[in-house]
Amino acid sequence: MADRFKLIADVHVFLRNDRNEILLLRRVNTGYEDGNYSVVAGHLDGHEEVLGAAVREAKEEAGIEIRATDLEVVGVMHRKENDERISFFLTTSIWYGDIVNAEPERCDDLSWFTINDLPVNTIPYIRRAIDNHLKGVFFDSFGWR
Repeated sequence: MADRFKLIADVHVFLRNDRNEILLLRRVNTGYEDGNYSVVAGHLDGHEEVLGAAVREAKEEAGIEIRATDLEVVGVMHRKENDERISFFLTTSIWYGDIVNAEPERCDDLSWFTINDLPVNTIPYIRRAIDNHLKGVFFDSFGWR
């Protein structure tokens, strides 16, 4: 019997402030999209719920505490790049503690950007997911054509 296909799942957290800004992180030394901006993000570790993964990633990457009840899932993307995955996009404007670059070996800039004026070097699927969020589009496919 052949092994079943296994899909990679990841979470992305849109941290928003009251100035219509979103927190972006510039990747470095990761081997994937280095020099480009993303959001707090990471893979589900297995036996981990989506909200729990988002809470964990926020702590690991930005040094902040987020309650799962303060997160809202705002999008899902079935995407294909080098592999195939499902990405969950969550947002919150409530967190505890000061945002810091908790992974300086993997991130060389952590900055707020106006959500409608993202840097040109924002990772394309991240840009699309943010745009989808602003337009109220919950599901999208990316990278299939």
